[in-house]
Amino acid sequence: MTRKVITGQRLTGERAAFGVKGADVVDTVFADGESPLKHSQDVTASHTVFEWKYPLWYAKDITVTDSALLDTARSGPWYVDGLTMRHVLVAAPKTLRRSRRLVLEDVAMPKADETLWACDDVQLTRVVAQGDYFGMNTSHVVAKELSLTGNYAFDGGHDIEVEHSTLLSKDAFWNCHDVVVRDSTIVGEYLGWNSRNLTFINCLIESLQGLCYIDNLVMRGCRLINTTLAFEYSTVDVEVAGSIDSIINPSSGVIKADGIGEITLDPDRVDVNATRIVTAD
Repeated sequence: MTRKVITGQRLTGERAAFGVKGADVVDTVFADGESPLKHSQDVTASHTVFEWKYPLWYAKDITVTDSALLDTARSGPWYVDGLTMRHVLVAAPKTLRRSRRLVLEDVAMPKADETLWACDDVQLTRVVAQGDYFGMNTSHVVAKELSLTGNYAFDGGHDIEVEHSTLLSKDAFWNCHDVVVRDSTIVGEYLGWNSRNLTFINCLIESLQGLCYIDNLVMRGCRLINTTLAFEYSTVDVEVAGSIDSIINPSSGVIKADGIGEITLDPDRVDVNATRIVTAD
């Protein structure tokens, strides 16, 4: 079957290429007009600019490369099944909602507020994003070399793997389960509250009152810099490199560190015999 080719055009009006199937879009601008590729399937778009709202709703098996979604292309790909984006600038917020089978490589998202919500089966590679509530309620995520600035990252997510990444995020990984973070840097208050099965390996972490209210917190080879009032009401299996400024009322488990500046174990709050604390001194 011959593929349809759309090249060198400026398309306007609502649903400019609605429902197109088996098409290659090249050097094209979708200007004013909502839902230009709504319900499309098996479409590649390269060197293409999306200027208006809802460009890829209910689409399936879409590849977008070397292209841009302007800040007016709000609520971009929603309800998508199978989307690959490579070398794309996404300047609009509220992108990627209730979608699955997503691959993002070398994507910049400078206005990523409320982005990547309730999605499943997501691969992020060298994504740079700035915005609050990134990745909320999203599952089965593999993120490599993610650079994220924005609070409340991955709230409510599960089955998440993060590697070689940097997160500047207050309240990251709240209400999560089954999360593994390796070789990464996390800066932000109240890390990981109300979660279960969180693992941090070889990470640098700075967090006021972080790592609290966690069921099954595992840490190996991490450095906790300026991390205070840690582990409150958490069950812990923690081995850190260096010292911890202060800990308060862990529920149970083991904490190993070179040193701990201040330890609070209140027998009215926790069973003080349920946690074993081991330091070099």
